[in-house]
Amino acid sequence: MNLESQIQKISSFEHLELLANQIVEGFISGMHKSPFHGFSAEFAEHKIYNQGESTKHIDWKLYAKTDRLYTKRYEEETNLRCHLILDNSSSMHYPKLKDNQPFYESKIGFSVLASAVLMNLLKKQRDAVGLSVYSDTYEYYSPEKGSDRHHRMILNKLEGILENHNQTKKTDTVTFLHQIAENIHRRSMVVLFTDMFQNEDSEKIFKALQHLKHNKHKVVVFHVYDKKTELNFSFDNTPRKFIDVETGEEINLFAENTQETYQKKVEEFFKTVETTCMQYQIKYVPVSVDKKFEKIMTTYLVEKQKFG
Repeated sequence: MNLESQIQKISSFEHLELLANQIVEGFISGMHKSPFHGFSAEFAEHKIYNQGESTKHIDWKLYAKTDRLYTKRYEEETNLRCHLILDNSSSMHYPKLKDNQPFYESKIGFSVLASAVLMNLLKKQRDAVGLSVYSDTYEYYSPEKGSDRHHRMILNKLEGILENHNQTKKTDTVTFLHQIAENIHRRSMVVLFTDMFQNEDSEKIFKALQHLKHNKHKVVVFHVYDKKTELNFSFDNTPRKFIDVETGEEINLFAENTQETYQKKVEEFFKTVETTCMQYQIKYVPVSVDKKFEKIMTTYLVEKQKFG
């Protein structure tokens, strides 16, 4: 890649790390308007002082500015271990993007950028991160670590997911969630990005999600979907051929004729997933790919505060 194309790529914020950092910095600068005003732009270097802790690391200069007690944090400190899980099956590479569309308007692109955003937050707070990627195989596993080299390795993997998307891959969520659960040995926050499309019985999926909670892990499921087509089934009333990207099955129909029935079934499914996750004490967050990333970051921060 020549210098001109490198500059063009960076200036257009297509580079994953730069874009993730831009999103996080924008979020942090607005945090004083949110319930997280205790965090500041400096929150990467400090944590709130808890009564009974040693006072030798209190930052008195910051106390003078904020009237709040914070202790300085050090690079070797790790308060949280977080394991990110990405469903990389073919259905996640929907919708098919036009040439001028940003990569994060597909489900997988949104999930990849959301993962990079969470990694950026984790890195700022000296927390450890790991990554698992699955489809019809367990494509990638990396345990939780906090080093710069480790973060770079995971970012490279995430970028590679965006570049290699032409293969047909089914979803074997049940098998690989069980395997991933066995790989996470120390208590962690487990964050799953998936569209919940699978051929398995739903009860098996829920049992696999429940397995992720062993060893007292905290589990967050981000259910990603395209609101316009996958939730609202909004198409013009011309005959269309719908193709399952994972099985190749086809069906011809007029969208408007089935829209009401479709919406009802989808809403029932979403409600079932939400209710079951609540039953298993799993945080369930449906999020459309046309939304901004604040919902992801806010959920993460709330759940982190509850992690202790």
